[in-house]
Amino acid sequence: MQHVVIVIHLMLVLSLIGVVLLQKSEGGGLGIGGGGGGGFMSSRGTANLLTRATAVLAGLFFATSLILSILAGMTRKPTSILTGAPSGPSAPGPASPIDSSGILKQLQGAPSAPPAAPAAPSGPQVPPSK
Repeated sequence: MQHVVIVIHLMLVLSLIGVVLLQKSEGGGLGIGGGGGGGFMSSRGTANLLTRATAVLAGLFFATSLILSILAGMTRKPTSILTGAPSGPSAPGPASPIDSSGILKQLQGAPSAPPAAPAAPSGPQVPPSK
């Protein structure tokens, strides 16, 4: 359900951007209004149509925003910041293929392998600063 509303919301966003860019601003801007001829797509007719379309799209955008926020709130579980966090993970996660004996294992509570001895330097070393 939430995915459908998100897709509709994104289509409304793109339509609203397009309708706003089509409107003729006072300075000319990106508007298409102009030219001769009367009737449905005259300068006045275009302004009325685009204004109404903008209002309708803005209302639908507002409605889908509210629906998305309500849907997001329904899946959230209430928690308290006053109670402490659990001391350990509830379910151990899969082992990381990158680092199987590093800090991840220590954080999960598993005993880690002893660290390997540092390799002998292969060349001249810079003395450590104090």
